[in-house]
Amino acid sequence: MNTHPMILLTLVAESILKDRLIHEIRSAGARGFTITDVSGEGSRQRRVSELLGDNVKIEVIAKREVADKVLEVLQKEYFSRYAVIAYMSEIQVVREEKYF
Repeated sequence: MNTHPMILLTLVAESILKDRLIHEIRSAGARGFTITDVSGEGSRQRRVSELLGDNVKIEVIAKREVADKVLEVLQKEYFSRYAVIAYMSEIQVVREEKYF
C-alpha cells in the first residue's frame, strides 16, 4: 500500500474560538478538519469563555505549508490572547489527493 507524508495539526482552544479557527484553517488552504468537544485544564487554569463551554480540539491533515500558515496566524493573533495550544505530528496517509 502506498502512503504519503502529511502533517496532522492539532489545536485545542476555547470553544468560543471555534468559528474563527475554522476560518483561519480554511483560509490557509486546508480542505477539511475534525472537531471534538473536549475538556481539561492547562497552565492558565481559567479561560475567557469559562461560562460558555469547554474546549474544542480541531485536527487538520494537510501539507506542511498549510499547517505552517495556520501556526503563523495563531502565533500572531491568538496565543497571547487566548487559551490555545497547537502541535504537529508527521503522519502517513493513504489517498493523498483527499487533503489538497
